[in-house]
Amino acid sequence: MTHRTTPRHRRVRTLTAVAVAIAGAVTPVASAATATASPCIPGATYGPPLPSRAVTSQLVRGGFNFLEGPAWDQRTGSLFLSNMQNPTGPQGVQPSSVLRFTPPATFETFIAASGSNGLAVTPDGTRLLAATHDNRTVSSYDLTDRSRTTVAANYLGRAFNSPNDLTTGRDGTTYFTDPNFQRGNRADEQNGRTSVFRVREGVVRLVDDTLSQPNGVVLSPDGTTLYVGGSNSIVKYAVAFDGSTGNRTTLASIRTPDGATVDCAGNLYWASYEEGLVHVFSPSGSRLGTISAGRNATNAAFGGPDGRTLYITSGVPGSFGLYQVRLNVPGNPY
Repeated sequence: MTHRTTPRHRRVRTLTAVAVAIAGAVTPVASAATATASPCIPGATYGPPLPSRAVTSQLVRGGFNFLEGPAWDQRTGSLFLSNMQNPTGPQGVQPSSVLRFTPPATFETFIAASGSNGLAVTPDGTRLLAATHDNRTVSSYDLTDRSRTTVAANYLGRAFNSPNDLTTGRDGTTYFTDPNFQRGNRADEQNGRTSVFRVREGVVRLVDDTLSQPNGVVLSPDGTTLYVGGSNSIVKYAVAFDGSTGNRTTLASIRTPDGATVDCAGNLYWASYEEGLVHVFSPSGSRLGTISAGRNATNAAFGGPDGRTLYITSGVPGSFGLYQVRLNVPGNPY
């Protein structure tokens, strides 16, 4: 799900800071049953996902510095977002915070110094997983007390570059991408490699270290296919019962792929940063249409009471916005 103050496929550059006032009341927590409910119906047949081949989204609110990582929280009926800022300090690290948007118009700071990029709510609805470039790890935030723990600390004792985006399965395996977009001036401990990893119960394993700047990552609804964007293409891997992956194959080509999400029918919604579009692909790679947003689209996530609202983060650095559009097929939250 899941990127940065500058595009995830670009090197960090200095931006004009924009101050954004975040205010709003905390929404009461709903029941645990609501948290684990899914809009996806096993065995259901879905029709075309888009109302037309070219759909336009609507701006919810603008004026943010750089939005990334939208993730829907079914417990509270709200959306988490990473708001990334300009690089600071001698190491050139980008501060970021987690915002919470409660429809129709409430925005508040949920975690003030999260260090996060891509986000995902765990299937049980109790934790927020985050690709955290501040300390080059994958982290978990408890959604009750907001305490932080480390999910993936390093690979074979070497620090990651800057974990960027992630997706998590119902078996507890989390997959994440590790380009170098937010590494800043810190040492390269991955020997020039940018990779895809998986982690379960603290054990990190390599998926692929031959992808140049892997970016968005998402699982199919049944958890049997892993999709990754990078190098102007979307690739996929078969996922075995133990979370391990097979050989890489190419699903489709796309210009500057960023974050992504998936609907209940397995259709992919992939943001193209430079185009400001979300491209929609069938599970076989057929092109189903596009959704336009702001000038540079970074990520997308399904949400809303029925799972049929697609939220998109898009804009220009220093003036980003959250967009939304109603679609025909509900999404697969994670």
